[in-house]
Amino acid sequence: MPLLEFNKKGIYCPPAKVYLDPWKPVDKAIISHGHADHSRWGHKQYITHHTNVPIIKHRLGDIEVTGKAYNETFVINNVKFSFHPAGHIIGSSQIRVEHKGEVWVFTGDYKTENDGVAVPYEPVKCDTFITECTFGLPAFKWVSQAEVFNDINTWWAVNKAEGKTSVLFGYSLGKAQRLLKHLNPEIGKIYTHGAIENMTEVVRPFIDMPPTERITRETDKKAIAGNIVLAPPSAHGSIWIRKMVPYVTGSASGWMTFRGARRRRAIDKGFVLSDHCDWPGLLESIKETGAEKIISTHGYSDIFSRYLREQGYDARTEATQYEGELAELDSKKEEGEGAP
Repeated sequence: MPLLEFNKKGIYCPPAKVYLDPWKPVDKAIISHGHADHSRWGHKQYITHHTNVPIIKHRLGDIEVTGKAYNETFVINNVKFSFHPAGHIIGSSQIRVEHKGEVWVFTGDYKTENDGVAVPYEPVKCDTFITECTFGLPAFKWVSQAEVFNDINTWWAVNKAEGKTSVLFGYSLGKAQRLLKHLNPEIGKIYTHGAIENMTEVVRPFIDMPPTERITRETDKKAIAGNIVLAPPSAHGSIWIRKMVPYVTGSASGWMTFRGARRRRAIDKGFVLSDHCDWPGLLESIKETGAEKIISTHGYSDIFSRYLREQGYDARTEATQYEGELAELDSKKEEGEGAP
């Protein structure tokens, strides 16, 4: 019997009788991070990193949840578990599982670039590595975020000089706070959609970010003009956004690598910025774990696993209900679901 197995409810650890990021209600769930495809409602007990506790309480309501620190070992039925930084979003973790000398690591979602918001990713040695591969194609190679944010702030400044409001789309948990952290408040004022402001208020105790102002029905349209507005993808094309006219839209996502994605969503400007690993990041992470067995989950899993087998790894795929950054392509998705 493997230490971890995939079944209809999620990733199950038989000796501990506990699930990792289950997508169906279970008695005990160990949660990697706060995005809705990984932390779902209905479990009797949740265990997660302590920074993620207020995030999932905000999203899920009154739940029974226990917080743990990074590198803190906790034991369930003689199986050792611990959380390790995933670098994906604030409070995100890899989950290490050890039993009878065997070590597995489940990444959840992760990225290797230090974004200045999440605790930076740390490689964890293991025998079997369960990795996402949202962007598991050679076409995905990120430029440094310093370059991306220089482009974003320049775009905002040009729009302001032309008397236009900059509306920048990003998911309310993770991407929005990363954008906010690196926007230049000297250019102008930063306004937020209510969904983003609500989540930002939850995580402000953990992150130093510029001040923001929530847009309400009473907000003066003239006051917004020339400034920047952070909004969730679902706000695009809504009645709410009409308050910003004249405006220019931008989207920050790994999918902006492809022009077609930007055209389909009628976005004026695309910024390639993802909270997931690119192709080189995935390969380097796998190498650093020292693992011989690799299980690829959400993303380009079949292509990615085939490449790994060609490189000599014992690699296979497993189906899950995790979405990675795919939900960014569907603005009708619930905010935060499958976010980067």
